Amino acid sequence: MTGYLWIAAVLIGVFFLMILCFSFHPLKWAGRVIVRTLVGVFFLFLLNTAGASFSFHIPINLITAAVSGLLGVPGIAALILIKYTMGV
Repeated sequence: MTGYLWIAAVLIGVFFLMILCFSFHPLKWAGRVIVRTLVGVFFLFLLNTAGASFSFHIPINLITAAVSGLLGVPGIAALILIKYTMGV
């Protein structure tokens, strides 16, 4: 009898997990984060291209791309500020 209760509990748990996942659309959220990170890569590329004549370069990696993509212009300004204050 307890085996059937465990099976029922697992099935109910999976059902509620499916409802939770479909109501919050985690793939839609993850897709937006990926697209914004790619936009951040593009803007960092433009910044590095324009800054090449001034010997200015911000490395393009996952963290800098995510900061510039998710935060936008304030994120790029923060990266520039960090570059000048830390001397990295």
